[in-house]
Amino acid sequence: MSTAITNGIRVYVTTVYVPSQSMPSARRYVFAYTVRISNEGSETAQLRTRHWIITDGNGKVEEVRGPGVVGKQPTLRPGEHFEYTSGCVLETPRGTMRGTYQMYPERGGPAFDAEIAQFTLAMPYSLN
Repeated sequence: MSTAITNGIRVYVTTVYVPSQSMPSARRYVFAYTVRISNEGSETAQLRTRHWIITDGNGKVEEVRGPGVVGKQPTLRPGEHFEYTSGCVLETPRGTMRGTYQMYPERGGPAFDAEIAQFTLAMPYSLN
């Protein structure tokens, strides 16, 4: 799990290996991750884009950029949170993810990148 807070936006991530969708013999390792984005600040902000940096156990890096998360661009008032679950497929039993969500304050202040602290994706009992 990981947690980071930027300008009052807390991003907390937990992960799980999904054996029912994985095929280690075919170098397919599936992971689910659940993200909880909480506004602990005093200003309403909207999540507009995401940027993920995914690194597998061999050091191969993939970057993913796009609008919103799971088809949504949630607006979070102070005290509110948004939670979603998504997935990632790796060719190795271990890897990492980290990134940012670009947040836009409702009152028109400068946009900022809310950090997603690095977290590990790992098949249980696996070593690199």
